[in-house]
Amino acid sequence: MELVRPGFEHLAGYVAALERGWSADNERGVATGREELSRIHADATAFLAGMEDREAKGPPITLPDGSTAKRLPGFKRWLWDGEFCGSIGLRWQPGTPSLPPYCLGHIGYAVVPWKQRLGYAKAALRLILPEAKAVGLPYVEITTDPDNVASRRVIEANGGTLVEPFFKPKQFRCKPGLRFRITFT
Repeated sequence: MELVRPGFEHLAGYVAALERGWSADNERGVATGREELSRIHADATAFLAGMEDREAKGPPITLPDGSTAKRLPGFKRWLWDGEFCGSIGLRWQPGTPSLPPYCLGHIGYAVVPWKQRLGYAKAALRLILPEAKAVGLPYVEITTDPDNVASRRVIEANGGTLVEPFFKPKQFRCKPGLRFRITFT
């Protein structure tokens, strides 16, 4: 499995996963998938270009409660083993490792159900960490739900340590979460 920059050669696999009901957004799920399919059908070139937005020029992001927030600089990579396997994204705030309250972590990832339990999430996180360090972050924070044992294992396998249990902000319905940190040496 490798991380690839989203491109036309991989787009059909991504579209097929969205059409099967998968979404990289674990909070808004199917709604985000439908929105992405609409954007792809309207202008696939612009959609792919938006996967690499290091200057945060894209539109605001939609939060789980329907409100919007300023987009942060970031990019996405797709997990690829000859076919589409999932997505991982990195976002940051220039000049500081801190994130605004509406952004739960620097890295978010999701593997399609038919490729889970193959170690792909663990490998994807390991592969994106050098890119996080390259944008100047001294550490990354990753959050997960307390009952998501698989995600906890992925984070811990990559050197993540639990920073705190917390309650997500109101845009995320104040649900409990766990915040992990991976510090770069």
